[in-house]
Amino acid sequence: MTRRDFSERDIHMALDGELPGEERMAYEAWLEANPEMKARSARFVADRAALRAAFAGVLDEPVPARLKQAVFGEAPGRTTAGRSRWWLSAAAAAVLVIGGLAGYVAGIDGIGRGGESEDLLAEQAIAAHVIYAAEKRHAVEVPASDKDHLQTWLSNRVGLKLVAPDLVAEGFQLVGGRLLPAGQGKAAMLLYEDANGERISLFVTAESAGKSKGTYAAEADGPEAVYWLDKGYGCAVVGSLPRERLAAVAKSAYGQLLAGLAS
Repeated sequence: MTRRDFSERDIHMALDGELPGEERMAYEAWLEANPEMKARSARFVADRAALRAAFAGVLDEPVPARLKQAVFGEAPGRTTAGRSRWWLSAAAAAVLVIGGLAGYVAGIDGIGRGGESEDLLAEQAIAAHVIYAAEKRHAVEVPASDKDHLQTWLSNRVGLKLVAPDLVAEGFQLVGGRLLPAGQGKAAMLLYEDANGERISLFVTAESAGKSKGTYAAEADGPEAVYWLDKGYGCAVVGSLPRERLAAVAKSAYGQLLAGLAS
């Protein structure tokens, strides 16, 4: 097969799951050979995750009936012909924006179709990690030095009993935490750092879905989330560690969170 040149269009095709499978290896090699394009791909992935997190509360809402009626020429009320055309155009645009945004956020790369809770949880956690783990001065709202207040504050705001897991045995010290939006609710984010400055985060929110666990990565070279849904908790540990180490950290954090329920 003749090797072809790739472009930014191919980045979008790869993220949309539309890049032919036989071209994937050559595409990955092209990314590795072009740091600028690789960085652009990572930025697109982060933007997608941030969009999904920001609009999680409205993506599943139905398009208002009055807008659907307007698109199909059924807008109520007595208006002039010019005003009717304006209403029709505006309504059509609204339907397209709402539907298009939902399709874009939920459909890219085939991830999160159907609004699965674990995919949404993992994408929100990764988006928060990408944004705040890189911050040096404003990564957290409450520092680890005020741990008792941090735990009480986040527990009250999220609506869950929350303890900040002690991950010293895994090589990580608590930096602090912050409160974040999560769909129609709230989430707690706890940030940890090791001696080399590598950071991981724990994202916790109230989740009524059934029991589930797994791993999720928006992109091969991006941060990965180890997540679980259990006992009303939706939790994800996010980082760029080797998968085995990240899984071990997540197991420790999960055990301590559940132990906190019984204390």
